[in-house]
Amino acid sequence: MKKYFLSLLAGAIGALAQAQQPVGTVKGKVVDTESRQPIIGANVVITSLQPITGAVSDPDGNFRIEKVPVGRHAFKITSLGYEDAFLQEITVGSGKEVDITVQITESFKALDEIVIKAQKENGATINDMVTVSGRSFTVDQTKRFAAAVNDPARMAMSFAGVATNDDGSNQIVIRGNSPKGMLWRMEGVEIPNPNHFADEGSSGGGISALSANVLGNSDFLTGAFPAEYGNASSGVFDLKLRKGNNEKREYAMQAGVLGLDFAAEGPIGEKGGASYLANYRYSTLSILGKLGVNVTGDATTDFQDAAFKIHIPYTEKAVVTLWGMGGLSTSAEKGDSRSRFKSDRGMVGVNYLRYINHKSYLENIVSYSATRQTDDSFDTETNTTSKQNFVNQALRISMLYNYKLNSRNTFRAGLVVNHLDFNLYQGDNQDGSFRSFIDQKGNTQVFQAYGQWKYRVAPSVTLNAGVHAMVLALNNQGSVEPRMGLTWAIVPGHTLSFGSGLHSKTESVSTYFAQVNDGDGKTGLVNKNLKLMKSAHIVAGYTYRPVTSWRFHTEAYYQHHYHVPIGPMNNMSPYLLRKSLLNEIGGFVNDSLTSDGKGRSYGVELTIEKSLTNGIYFMSTTSLYQSKYTGRDGIERNTRFNGNYVQNILAGKEWKVGKSKANVFAANIKLLASGGNRVTPFDIEKSKEAGKGVRDWSRSYSEQLPGYFRTDIRVSYTKNRKRSTSTISLDIQNVTNRLNAFDKYYNVKLDKMIMIEQTGLIPILNYRLEF
Repeated sequence: MKKYFLSLLAGAIGALAQAQQPVGTVKGKVVDTESRQPIIGANVVITSLQPITGAVSDPDGNFRIEKVPVGRHAFKITSLGYEDAFLQEITVGSGKEVDITVQITESFKALDEIVIKAQKENGATINDMVTVSGRSFTVDQTKRFAAAVNDPARMAMSFAGVATNDDGSNQIVIRGNSPKGMLWRMEGVEIPNPNHFADEGSSGGGISALSANVLGNSDFLTGAFPAEYGNASSGVFDLKLRKGNNEKREYAMQAGVLGLDFAAEGPIGEKGGASYLANYRYSTLSILGKLGVNVTGDATTDFQDAAFKIHIPYTEKAVVTLWGMGGLSTSAEKGDSRSRFKSDRGMVGVNYLRYINHKSYLENIVSYSATRQTDDSFDTETNTTSKQNFVNQALRISMLYNYKLNSRNTFRAGLVVNHLDFNLYQGDNQDGSFRSFIDQKGNTQVFQAYGQWKYRVAPSVTLNAGVHAMVLALNNQGSVEPRMGLTWAIVPGHTLSFGSGLHSKTESVSTYFAQVNDGDGKTGLVNKNLKLMKSAHIVAGYTYRPVTSWRFHTEAYYQHHYHVPIGPMNNMSPYLLRKSLLNEIGGFVNDSLTSDGKGRSYGVELTIEKSLTNGIYFMSTTSLYQSKYTGRDGIERNTRFNGNYVQNILAGKEWKVGKSKANVFAANIKLLASGGNRVTPFDIEKSKEAGKGVRDWSRSYSEQLPGYFRTDIRVSYTKNRKRSTSTISLDIQNVTNRLNAFDKYYNVKLDKMIMIEQTGLIPILNYRLEF
């Protein structure tokens, strides 16, 4: 009787402890990788729990597992006729349900087990036709990586082949190419630069206008893109917005140095299935300024942004999605050079997805976007007033058709029509002398079409082939671009990959309409007939996985750029003789240009990565590269972005703490070392004669500044309560306060060169609550 009583007491205590431990819910959908059709009867089990817990997908492919202990878990998904899939490092919290979509691949022969870890750890792309130079990223990584501060672009700076040359901007340099070669996409369609304080035609800005509250798992590509992606020469961000919870209402609030956020999501209607998700953020510094607390001196900044997604299953075979985001940002400076810069953007889209049958689907997208950059400034020293007002609008219609013939063959084709409206002005007035650099209003179109074929040659060999075509109606310039990719799993754990393709990129509309001297003393639109800049990519890669949690990946690449805009033939200016748009960051260039330039980039990359298992993750990325250009003088030189090397080391550790081990303390670190920025030296003698700095353009970008080194850290504490999860975190960018070199200039009064330094230590405190 005594033993029985003690056993009963121990069981009651254990049950009570289990009942008090915070738990969460994991739900989602299992679909076919190629056709997106739901998989009925798939088994989804949590292998990290004892005893193993799981669920079976219903006729719509949906599954739901309740009362899952908080923490990171591993899942195994099996279904008759499909390859087994594995998800690892899925974080379950008590404040928000976890919603995952699992893609599994149909078997056509007896295959070895294929491990698909959580995309945020494994890095496999969501787009199944990406073969090389691509990986997925997750919201968890944008939060977890030190000093990423919920920004996809700053997070991507840790990946192989990616560099930055400016602490104050999130623009990224991919394989030595100009940042303006980047393509941003959202929900399957091109969008304008989604960053605050962005210049005309640039791809980055000071702060991301994307909120981690609405962003879902997305893809990032650095070369040899599949045929689906056009109008890109350096990289692609293919962003996805997650669906809101369609069963219960959930909220999130966040307060930090960058801003105050509030997000809400939940079901629409009584039947369920439909959901909404919305987020709004306002700048913390702006709030403090309105309260009379001035922490920025003579300079002021103000920004706000919002995003939403509405997901509506229209019928059993159709889904309608309405989505959008927008951001307003303003910066102003007082003093001898007064200025006020505004950069606004907004976009909205409607996606209609129709499942035609069990083998094919059709997705139609209509989107509208608009951007506005204004810059009004007055320089008291030169008595010059400058004004800029760039307004760009785009209406895009996209159609994608996907057909899975069988387990070996999948075909995908699409058509995109872009209607571009523009109203562009820039000019200045110095002592009554008026100059206009651009004053144009009108519209044009860009037409794109593509076709792709995925062929599984054998269980271990997959071929992706296709072609992309693009035409710019403004000047009838076009491009036909073949693409190809191949993967071969030679033995378990060892995979070879190869990719090649031709890619093209339009210039910013403002560059085509710049009003410049044509060489005969007349002002005209001499850039209107520029050709599409083209870039041929070839990539070879090798991946080794000794165990599922470790990945060793290397790639070698070569890129040849041609039809690059450079200086004109009839102008012997030292500056224009070495001019090339491969060295530009922004889009508006008011120089006379011709499409006669060329360039090349080549290098090798190595990634060593351990996914977050047993509370520890590690990643090292090494990039060695060269980036060259040839201007009008026919001499090959270093590009502005040829840093030669980048080395990143990231590591992090999580500790389970608290009585029930439901809370988490985490520490993360990132070390970055790279080659210094390249600059054009000054001609000291000519500078003294002119009374101002004069660069020696015969030595364009020949000087490299001292090497860049930065250490970032992040610490966080996450507490799971019964129905809420809270996280307090501190990111410190440049914790050693090293002042890296950014640029240099000649000071005439002091008769010496002055180094311009980048930002020092920046602490970013943040608190987040989910409930």
